[in-house]
Amino acid sequence: MMTKAEVRSAERGQALYDTQIRAQVEGEHRGKFLILDVNTGDYEIDAEDLTACHRLLERRPDAVLFGVRVGHRAAYRLGIRSVSLKG
Repeated sequence: MMTKAEVRSAERGQALYDTQIRAQVEGEHRGKFLILDVNTGDYEIDAEDLTACHRLLERRPDAVLFGVRVGHRAAYRLGIRSVSLKG
């Protein structure tokens, strides 16, 4: 379960992304990970989530991180997909 502080950080991160960043990045970076510092609004984008995290933390060691996958409702997908096997 998330703490109240974590919930507030996630809400702030989503709000920053929705209002200030989304329109700037969706066309060019769809499918990539965007990692955002919710305190400063700074962010990094990369095809690999950890690469973006590390680059942002190099610049902002005290960053509070929030991540999204550009152009998707969720950064990750959980579960399995059924596959039809023939013959």
